[in-house]
Amino acid sequence: MKVSGQTIARTAVLFVALINQIIVICGAAPLPASDNEVYETVSVIFTAAASIWAWWKNNSFTENAVKADEILKNMKGK
Repeated sequence: MKVSGQTIARTAVLFVALINQIIVICGAAPLPASDNEVYETVSVIFTAAASIWAWWKNNSFTENAVKADEILKNMKGK
């Protein structure tokens, strides 16, 4: 079974965004910012964008899903 590099990248970005959001919620700022409200807003936007990007695409993690992607790819002639 081979998970695509794009799936791994999207998932990694999502996890980084989620960890960052948890840190912000706990009251710590992983990056120094002069204005807390601006940082929190940027953090929420980053988390939302990463979440949408990560799960908008077809993320095939199981062996059957990866095989199905290969079959579909072959049927489309790619």
